[in-house]
Amino acid sequence: MHTLSEENYLKAIYRLAQGPNEKITPTAIAESLGNNPASVIDMLKKLTEKQLIHYDKSRGARLTDRGAQAALEVVRKHRLWEVFLQEKLGYGWDEVHDIAEELEHIHHPDLAERLARYLGYPDYDPHGDPIPDAKGRMASLHRITLSELGDGRTCRVMAVRDASSAFLQYLQKLDIGIGTRLKVVEKIGFDGSLVLQVGKGHPVTVSEKFADGLLVKTE
Repeated sequence: MHTLSEENYLKAIYRLAQGPNEKITPTAIAESLGNNPASVIDMLKKLTEKQLIHYDKSRGARLTDRGAQAALEVVRKHRLWEVFLQEKLGYGWDEVHDIAEELEHIHHPDLAERLARYLGYPDYDPHGDPIPDAKGRMASLHRITLSELGDGRTCRVMAVRDASSAFLQYLQKLDIGIGTRLKVVEKIGFDGSLVLQVGKGHPVTVSEKFADGLLVKTE
């Protein structure tokens, strides 16, 4: 069994490895967790000793097979708890993340499996992220950011890259959720902002930062 802090580090390294980072540095990990780089170095040494990661300055931090398995177990519990909190307890998608951050560290041999079975083995969490199964397998992703689309393209929202409460609440204000159909009416070259038609509603203008925060599937 790993400590709460160790699990958070493994999960952070896993998430960073899913992005465009060629090398996962202590600085990147520190920024992800809100820690100082000195404490990160100490933890990386501990995780290396436990054979959960490989780490050297030239190549950065990489999960071992054991480390990846441990990270995926935490990710699985987190995303299952998010589904449970939204579907069964009525929490909003902007509320579930912080609560799941605490629940993900509950240890019991078959808790995740019982939770998954109770929920009907969902493939995705409320933010559109795939949920690993007991063997670490998960649904494939074929998504691009909304900002990559040009004029006249239509798509459906599949996931959010930015799961902050502020962004999710703004999406709710615009009546945008997972599965919402969007059409790019115009892409403004000056600043990358987009004029969108949300469903059958009136056009709205959003920033490039906003568009970078949505993952979509084209139609």
